[in-house]
Amino acid sequence: MRKICVVTGSRADYGLLYWVMREIAATSGLQLQIVATGMHLSAQFGSTYRAIEADGFRIDAKVDMLLASDTAIGVGKSIGLGVIGFADALDRLQPDMLLVLGDRYEILAAAQAALIARIPIAHIAGGDVTEGAFDEAIRHSITKMAHVHFVTNADAARRVRQLGENPAHIHNVGSPGLDYIKRVSLLERAALEAALDFRFQKQNLLVTFHPATLEKQSAAAQFEELLTALDALGPEVGILMTKPNADTDGQIIIDLMDRYVKDRPFARAYTSLGQVRYLSAMALVDGVVGNSSSGLYEAPSFRKPTVNIGDRQKGRLQASSVVNCEPVAAEIEAAIRRALTMDCAQTVNPYGDGESAARIAKAISAVREPAALLKKHFFELNIDHE
Repeated sequence: MRKICVVTGSRADYGLLYWVMREIAATSGLQLQIVATGMHLSAQFGSTYRAIEADGFRIDAKVDMLLASDTAIGVGKSIGLGVIGFADALDRLQPDMLLVLGDRYEILAAAQAALIARIPIAHIAGGDVTEGAFDEAIRHSITKMAHVHFVTNADAARRVRQLGENPAHIHNVGSPGLDYIKRVSLLERAALEAALDFRFQKQNLLVTFHPATLEKQSAAAQFEELLTALDALGPEVGILMTKPNADTDGQIIIDLMDRYVKDRPFARAYTSLGQVRYLSAMALVDGVVGNSSSGLYEAPSFRKPTVNIGDRQKGRLQASSVVNCEPVAAEIEAAIRRALTMDCAQTVNPYGDGESAARIAKAISAVREPAALLKKHFFELNIDHE
């Protein structure tokens, strides 16, 4: 049995990893291990590790690394604590391969510890471009530490080859988040309203906004521009807000969000909706607004328009349903009004067909000797490996 250790650090990556974990657990010859870290272990962010356990998974290790501070110093120290914690956890679990997703600093800590421990790394969603956040550099760094690459689209595969990775170890599998959409039973409107204590209006928006960590304009200033735009729409537009990740200056956005919904009965804010409620809301609203990758990954599958604000997702592959705008109130308002009139019935999601998890588990299963992957050769661009 080859032990495959999956790291999850937030509600967002857990939703993407859920069916991957199920497929690994169901694959002969593979043993699933789970390490929960980051926001999962924080009461401030909903202690969402409980959702993992409620889904029937066993958490084999918990790496507590988040400090209370969301300053740059605090986040930097959190990464250091994560490396220490993952070094201990991986030494105890002794996995044959570490499977990680995305570009968050919690995942960077796990990858660093695995690299030094000589544990092969499989990475999901490398090769994407997001110019407005330091997640961009983290993602490419993990790509260079990783040995097997599960990318979500052909452009990403090309970029991973450009980084010198072995083309034989790059698999274009699509986004595993679409697997959840394909298999989930969504809540109907009345059930979701009861679950959220929210009354849908004539039109409704799902709003998620994270700090854009490389922007000159502060997170507070950008989010206040968004709030001004939302107010301009009037109370006939219902607003469901999900709170941001544990990023630099994330608490500022949380505080502004809490103040905003306090006096507006048509708006609600939630620490964590969970995957079923979040996707159910996405299916029922008239548009998705903010700067979250879910507006680009998942929303097109529901044929919902997305208003993508600022540069946080700049460079990422987009469907025709995405409207881009600057973090300026007038531009955000204009983009939302345009989105609410769009017909997205013919939208095609560029991130696959919802069968990613099975492809990932199959490719991992085919790696009979993971340790043989550790010595990597740099593949030059002038060598044709297409």
